[in-house]
Amino acid sequence: MASFTGLESFLTVARTGNLTEAARELHVTQPGLTARLQRLEAELGAELLVRLPRGVRLTEAGRALLPYAERALESLDQGTAAVRDLVRGTGGRIEIGAAPAVSTYVLPRALQRFASEHPAVALGVRTGHSEELLSLVLAEQVQIAIVRTLRHPEIESTPLYEDEVVLATHPAHAFAGDHAVRVEQLGDQPLILFDPSSSYHELTSAMYRAAGVAPRGVMVLDSIDAAKRMVQLGLGIALLPRSALREELDDGSLAAITVVSTAPVRRQIVAIRRRDSGDLSPALAALVRCVQDVAAI
Repeated sequence: MASFTGLESFLTVARTGNLTEAARELHVTQPGLTARLQRLEAELGAELLVRLPRGVRLTEAGRALLPYAERALESLDQGTAAVRDLVRGTGGRIEIGAAPAVSTYVLPRALQRFASEHPAVALGVRTGHSEELLSLVLAEQVQIAIVRTLRHPEIESTPLYEDEVVLATHPAHAFAGDHAVRVEQLGDQPLILFDPSSSYHELTSAMYRAAGVAPRGVMVLDSIDAAKRMVQLGLGIALLPRSALREELDDGSLAAITVVSTAPVRRQIVAIRRRDSGDLSPALAALVRCVQDVAAI
């Protein structure tokens, strides 16, 4: 395989047409330049240059090599620039995994902020439940995933925020005027649950079981948005992550009440990466900060 210095020397001589001028431009001695060219010719098994009294000219083999050598060095320059951009956080691509509640309610605002600060960094997003995203991280299909706390010997976690589960009701519901209700008060209320495969579903069900409370009726829907819509129409109450209620609480279409007489239902949200992936790049570190900042609002 032709070396970088050999190709660089060959291209410089081909462009200048003169060994002395090429050696001066490359900051090497003329014998040193000649040695580089001879090594390249030996590697390729062909003469590339014909030495003339007042310069050099390309042989047929030299003319055949020229466009490929130009593309090779151009590709190397582009690769070098890409690495420098990555190190500075001014380029590259980040593949992100995000659990459904994160990708819907926190990540969009975080990515909006990140993109405004790092417009040259390309972004890709994959969604799925936490266990699915762990597999994507381990398979290096995403560089980072934002999930609930998981344990695995090959990953490291960075805490991002804590998402509290609160009781969401219609603003005209009897509970809406209270700052807090006891879990025992929920027994005669129709309950709306979302996504049986979500950890929030199990947390909510476990809270009811621990309190010995049986809801009057249960709807199980496939998304948080569907659950919120049912609550907005007065069809029941729902225990939902507070991060999913920001817009509805702001516009008054839902009320959020803390459930007492039971341990607070909270889920730690973390960013996970492979342990052997090295230090966070500047762009990845900036993305983590954006998620933390948006979640803290």
